[in-house]
Amino acid sequence: MTTASPISDHLDDVEAARESGRKKIDWAFEHMPILTALREEFVENQPLAGETVGMALHVEAKTAALVETMADAGAEVAITGCNPLSTHDDVSAALDANDDITSYAEHGVDDEAYYEAIDAVLAHDPSVTVDDGGDLVFRVHEEHPELIDTIVGGTEETTTGVHRLRAMDDDGALEYPVFAVNDTPMKQLFDNVHGTGESSLASIAMTTNLAWAGKDVVVAGYGQCGKGVAKKAAGQNADVIVTEIDPRRALEAHMEGYDVMSMDEAAEIGDVFITTTGNRDVIVEEHFEQMTDGAVLANAGHFDIEIDLEGLSDLAESEREVRDGVREYRLDDGRRINVLAEGRLVNLATPVSLGHPVEVMDQSFGVQAVCVRELVENGDDYAAGVHEVPDELDRELAEIKLDAEGVELDELTEVQAEYMSGWRHGT
Repeated sequence: MTTASPISDHLDDVEAARESGRKKIDWAFEHMPILTALREEFVENQPLAGETVGMALHVEAKTAALVETMADAGAEVAITGCNPLSTHDDVSAALDANDDITSYAEHGVDDEAYYEAIDAVLAHDPSVTVDDGGDLVFRVHEEHPELIDTIVGGTEETTTGVHRLRAMDDDGALEYPVFAVNDTPMKQLFDNVHGTGESSLASIAMTTNLAWAGKDVVVAGYGQCGKGVAKKAAGQNADVIVTEIDPRRALEAHMEGYDVMSMDEAAEIGDVFITTTGNRDVIVEEHFEQMTDGAVLANAGHFDIEIDLEGLSDLAESEREVRDGVREYRLDDGRRINVLAEGRLVNLATPVSLGHPVEVMDQSFGVQAVCVRELVENGDDYAAGVHEVPDELDRELAEIKLDAEGVELDELTEVQAEYMSGWRHGT
């Protein structure tokens, strides 16, 4: 297998980077009660002793908390990035300082180096894979199929990755079990809505230094992520336009009070465009030709294919960086279109991006942690393919979170429980 050098071999001042990354990780852990509780349990019980966990994730402070939880559970961990622009090198260096963790994640690598780092992770012969976007799983199947027999299972963090894995499963090509972490309530209801909404808008605002109030904001896609972006933009007094291909989601957006129209119509109106579809070619040449001068384009989907940057570049008379993370494309009629983060995941890939709020990722990464534990302890119960996260695991995390917040719940009485489980009660 191809192997890459760990992050520590690429930094000029490794110790300073490690110290900076350590501070970020410690701050994150202070606000992650779910992972803290699981970490305490894992340290005592060592559920991952003897296992090797291979990970491809956005390597920043909150991810590092999950990585260290895996190591504290007894695992050897090898990790790299799942996006060339989302790695924080200081966090990567801090992880690499742990004897049980090897980090190959480096910010700003090209495609060749990106896949070399994935190969380096797989050279550790992982027994569990933890993925965000599916690249690690696909690399196993396409380039390293000899590993499949010793991998007990995997987890997938994000919408795009789950879509890809389900397509793979439908074709009979997925040869080990993978939990669809993205689809469980503790991820969907919080990470996708509040996390994506808040972090995307914050990143766009900090990168551009522009206000939301009074702007026409076009949100492409009204899934959970699109709902979050639309809701948060409206909350900051923007006028929100939604584009959709699904009639029920379009109707839902309409009933929520948003303007719903085609991208052809929205292109002439929008000040800011945010794609959240997980699909390709959402904004293309015919739309660029209609946009107003100064339009801002950002992608909150996983891959950099939602905005056709090649088509935009072909249209442009000139290109330049006008701010860190902002590339201006000037068309021959003088109109300027500004693309953030090279069309990559805007909440993680601009110089000021911090990703989702800590408390939100505590929930999502808590799901990852208990799913890895479940695979190691009960992996034989799951056939190859995509699996829903067991509901009892999802509820376990909600209870940990509520307990940490001091929130108490009501409980069903025996009479109520019997009523809800019976069918003989009439009017």
